Amino acid sequence: MPAPFLTAAFYQFVSLPDYAQRKAPLLALCEQRHVKGLILLASEGINSTIAGAADDVRAVLAYLRADPLLANLQHKESWSDKPPFHRMKVRLKKEIVTMNVPGISPTHMAGTYVKPQDWNALIADPDVVVVDTRNDYEVEIGTFAHAINPNLKTFAELPDWLDHAEQLARPDASGKKPKVAMFCTGGIRCEKSTAYLRSKGFDEVFHLEGGILKYLETVPPTESLWQGECFVFDERVSVGHGLVAGPHTLCRACRMPLEEGAIESALYEAGVSCPRCHGSTSEAQKSGARERQRQWERAKLKQRPQLDGV
Repeated sequence: MPAPFLTAAFYQFVSLPDYAQRKAPLLALCEQRHVKGLILLASEGINSTIAGAADDVRAVLAYLRADPLLANLQHKESWSDKPPFHRMKVRLKKEIVTMNVPGISPTHMAGTYVKPQDWNALIADPDVVVVDTRNDYEVEIGTFAHAINPNLKTFAELPDWLDHAEQLARPDASGKKPKVAMFCTGGIRCEKSTAYLRSKGFDEVFHLEGGILKYLETVPPTESLWQGECFVFDERVSVGHGLVAGPHTLCRACRMPLEEGAIESALYEAGVSCPRCHGSTSEAQKSGARERQRQWERAKLKQRPQLDGV
């Protein structure tokens, strides 16, 4: 029997000129069905992770797919014993994944999809440049063997890195731009990053279909080239093969995974700071975080957790 909470992750690039009008009815349905999580809506599409009882999550998915524009919406599933989210939010955005490069259209320019079962052969090719498009703290806890880490703080930094990366400036033996394979958590970043490279004249650009999550779900550990865990943006913090929740803990101040030994550090204070973020917040901000932590702990004792964010 599966665990009681179903998590569904999904996105789709599609023209939604009326995206702002979609917010209220979608939020109302999620609240009616007691579904929690985060849905981003923009004129370029939808991006979301939601969780709840299986029937309720599937009801939200069915509602979305009833719209002809979203009829082909694909999602990835995983199960957990505890609720991955504690609130439901629907937010309106300029982009469902922020790149800040006008004119990039994943619906027309994205690279070639590669199935998880074919990914190993692609990235084992020495002529292929493999790029992890996630943020540095995500790469820190897991990535594919020999993948390049651009050391990004935000996805919006990737275009500049791609423009100046030495590995992408070297032509192959025939003088052509190199083959590039890109990957990310669920696939959404790669829709834009591969489209960006194609706009720069790269003809052979590939990305992992369904992202790391689909790879970990379908590729057996004995055949896997993945090393470590995959960071996820919910209470599980990280997952491994089979999408089983990993061992990592979240800093509730910066929402990043705690580094090894962080809890023993003098800079760590539960809900307030960790060694990674301690120097980036003021004393006033830390004081506010302490009060939120106290409220969270009181609510937890009453079994009504009111965690901030998703």
